[in-house]
Amino acid sequence: MTTTEIKTNDRTTTEATTVRANPATPRLNFAKTAPKVFRAVIGLDAAAREGLDPALVELVQIRASHLNRCAYCLHMHTTDARKAGESEDRLHMVAVWQEADHFFSDRERSALALTDAVTRIGDAGVPDEVYARAAAHFDEEELAHLLALIFTINTWNRIALSTAKRAGTDER
Repeated sequence: MTTTEIKTNDRTTTEATTVRANPATPRLNFAKTAPKVFRAVIGLDAAAREGLDPALVELVQIRASHLNRCAYCLHMHTTDARKAGESEDRLHMVAVWQEADHFFSDRERSALALTDAVTRIGDAGVPDEVYARAAAHFDEEELAHLLALIFTINTWNRIALSTAKRAGTDER
């Protein structure tokens, strides 16, 4: 593992970089081993998406998967976004959305900022200005669903990474 110190907004954080290797032995199939838990996460995922724009859903899932370095989910959601008509330009810009903000609407940028804050919640919590920005673009029910979507993709990322799901297999 290597570490890099990064200075942002008058605070220093340490970013750990790890190299993930494919496990030598197969890991458990979470869906088969814990089917009730797996179905519960699927239920949360389905409920979270209700009332949200499907394109926004994919952007949020792609962004969280970038941050969590989950190749399995990143491949799955970029594939789904392409099938839904998302442009290659926007897909490439999700990882650097702050620097390429003209590719995204104000509403999308507020959702991406909230995704960043919730996914990296251990860094600084969810700053008031990030929450307020999202609340200005989403009514309370939409905001609750957006938060639930962010919680859910972070859960999916952790399941995929912990069980060593392989990118490109899209085993659902």
